[in-house]
Amino acid sequence: MTAARRRRLRVFITGASSGIGAALAREYAARGAILGLLGRRADALHALPFSADHHIYAVDVTDQAALAAAAADFIAREGGADIVIASAGVSAGTLTERPDDLSRFAEIFAINVTATVATFAPFVETMKRREVDDRGPRRLVAIGSVAGIRGMKGAGAYCASKSAVHTYAESLRLELQPHGIRVVTIAPGYIDTPMTRQNRFPMPFLMPVDRFAAAAARAIDAGTSYRVIPWPMGVVAKVLRLLPNILFDALFAHAPTKSGKVAP
Repeated sequence: MTAARRRRLRVFITGASSGIGAALAREYAARGAILGLLGRRADALHALPFSADHHIYAVDVTDQAALAAAAADFIAREGGADIVIASAGVSAGTLTERPDDLSRFAEIFAINVTATVATFAPFVETMKRREVDDRGPRRLVAIGSVAGIRGMKGAGAYCASKSAVHTYAESLRLELQPHGIRVVTIAPGYIDTPMTRQNRFPMPFLMPVDRFAAAAARAIDAGTSYRVIPWPMGVVAKVLRLLPNILFDALFAHAPTKSGKVAP
């Protein structure tokens, strides 16, 4: 491996075949990074900005053995990763009283929460072994959501899963802080992706996905522990978190619900 190659960022991204993951792949490709791109659809992965230095893994993140094998392959080929982004995620409307929705809850948690843990796990030890200034940043990046800040009607699985991502990343941040590894949580607001295009309600501060990716990359560069993008949604999120339950319930009890279709 040449010295020039060693100086390039090594970035491993799950959920890279669409939406936020694909936009982050384009962002880091433009920066000249060596990419490990993991997603379910090989055709979509190969359609991304591609070079001989990139590695494509057509893997479902719920297949933990295949995910671990992909991570191990990337580590073996590139010596580790500087940035690992757990971007795979799905959303769907859910109602507790619908029997069929129990399996949908399990699916959403498996992809949004468990797969985030499974994405990071193979990289932690190699990041710990690196010298602090060896090859630049050491970042584990969890893609959460503003939806994880308060529960919304008809979106119990999605809101709860993203809340779990935020809390998990916070725990991991404390665990890895002594080793100089930064855990970054990015909480997107409404971003223009195939997932949000299925929403049947107004989406304030809707942001183009490539602008989101550029802003997210800046937060990752800085090692910011938690960032809501776009920033106006961060203000909204803080207000929502501070609302007393009686007022929150009155405002959102009749809000429209998400589609019941699972959207990547």
